[in-house]
Amino acid sequence: MPVNLLLLVLIEALILGGAIYAGVSARFHEAGVIPADLQPLLPKALAFAVVMLVLMTASGLYNLEWQDGVRALLQRLGLSFGLGLLVMSLLFYFFPILLVGRGAFLLSFGLALLGILLSRTLFIRWVRAGALKTRILVIGTGSRAAHIKALLARRGHASNVEVVGYLPMGGSHHFVDHTRILDTEQSLPELVARLQIGEIVLAVRDRRGGTPIQELLNCKLQGVRILELSSFFERENGHLQLDSMNASWMILSEGFHQGMLRDTAKRLFDLLVSSAMLIVCLPLMMLTALLIKLESPGPVLYRQERVGQGCRNFTILKFRSMSVDAEKDGKPLWARQNDSRVTATGRFIRRTRIDELPQIFNVFFGDMSFVGPRPERPYFVQDLMQKIPYYGVRHTVKPGITGWAQVRYPYGATDEDAMHKLQYDLYYVKNHSLFLDLMILFQTAQVVVWGKGVR
Repeated sequence: MPVNLLLLVLIEALILGGAIYAGVSARFHEAGVIPADLQPLLPKALAFAVVMLVLMTASGLYNLEWQDGVRALLQRLGLSFGLGLLVMSLLFYFFPILLVGRGAFLLSFGLALLGILLSRTLFIRWVRAGALKTRILVIGTGSRAAHIKALLARRGHASNVEVVGYLPMGGSHHFVDHTRILDTEQSLPELVARLQIGEIVLAVRDRRGGTPIQELLNCKLQGVRILELSSFFERENGHLQLDSMNASWMILSEGFHQGMLRDTAKRLFDLLVSSAMLIVCLPLMMLTALLIKLESPGPVLYRQERVGQGCRNFTILKFRSMSVDAEKDGKPLWARQNDSRVTATGRFIRRTRIDELPQIFNVFFGDMSFVGPRPERPYFVQDLMQKIPYYGVRHTVKPGITGWAQVRYPYGATDEDAMHKLQYDLYYVKNHSLFLDLMILFQTAQVVVWGKGVR
């Protein structure tokens, strides 16, 4: 996670917790003392801060998309604070010990909203001023270096790095801005010290000759971070760039960990959450089944063979959202934008992801996990494994109801989309952890709320 984003979370946690203290103090200012039954305030402040941070994360306020405009920021703030008012009211009802009084809480709530608006305004200015950005030096001026320039141009102010310049390593063709190419007789350590470089990215394809290995080692010993291009793209893009990685990098890099402890913890998490969700979602699932049955003839559940962990096939369960004859000729088809095969009820349950709820049974019985690469049909898997390198790697972990590719990339319906989504799936396989799973679940809530990537 970027340092500036972590700092924003910390500051806003302090604002939210401090708002409870400020609101209660303002409410009882005339009395000169806070009533004893409201003491201590710390548990109340912590509860409010945790609830609001969770809701703000689920609303998308910590993925920097709100920088797209004031309207997006206000929409997300309105949603998170509106839900916050409802959730806190329920907490006060079920846990009276958290109650601070109606007047004091409304004051605290208003102060929290004003504080968050102020922190966001200052943070936007701070980011656009380039504060806390890492200054990087790129070794190479070829097509691989040009990919870095294109990436940073797409990310704009959301990027956490600043390219100071490019250092040529032989060759007469330069694919980057010629004004950014460094022409100096200084040694690499001297150049790094003069330009205050914090990171060096190796963007040369062939490093067998001409790469200043000893100078790079001296820079590393001075605290400068040295990154392969593949590792740079992994961090900045949140995916593994297929055209910049190779098998040796995958073997030698950190990640791709598997182990009994991790698998056991993930399985226990899946069992606990799936049991709770089955209880909570049962009324909604019954209503959905009734609507599907009333609208069109055919089964309520749609069963389909998918490829799971270890390339083993299993039967996935979904609410039927298409007409029964959606694949009359028997040939599997990608879902399309505004697909005519989708029923009216199906369109709604797809948009809200209700059609995925029966997969909770797949999670409960161990065929799937809540978070992981989305399972594909055997027909598509066989085709894609022949066309796309490393496609089989995604089957080394359990497939999921939601995944990193689902929250980071729009719905895919072509081989090219499958390749892009694979890059995110490989990132998940390499870096999967309980923390990443929780972040994906939060972002999934955002995808559902804002209706992204629906077909």
